[in-house]
Amino acid sequence: MHPLTSAIQPLLSRIGARTVPVEERKSDDVLLYWDGVPAVAVRMPNEELTSALDRLIAQVETELGAGLADLSRADKQRAVRLLEERGAFTLRKSVESVAKKLGVSRFTVYNYLNRERS
Repeated sequence: MHPLTSAIQPLLSRIGARTVPVEERKSDDVLLYWDGVPAVAVRMPNEELTSALDRLIAQVETELGAGLADLSRADKQRAVRLLEERGAFTLRKSVESVAKKLGVSRFTVYNYLNRERS
């Protein structure tokens, strides 16, 4: 693995991007150079993950190892806590979107949030 790949990995994880070998890059990948030589290509997240809330949800799903709907009740509460810590619920209609992804009602999400705040 190229040292540049290791250096940028935390940033890529945060924005939902990933590295691909230079020889496998596509036209819309971002090519990064090291000492004037192509070192690694960065593939940005899929089009469907363009909203801030979608990116936050994808990060939490990656951290917890499953889609929100597939999590246990305790992990769903943890997911809501993580999303709250990252500011997800400051976004418009986020409670409704998160509830839908979790497979629960908005009321349940509000209960999880209230539990965390008290």
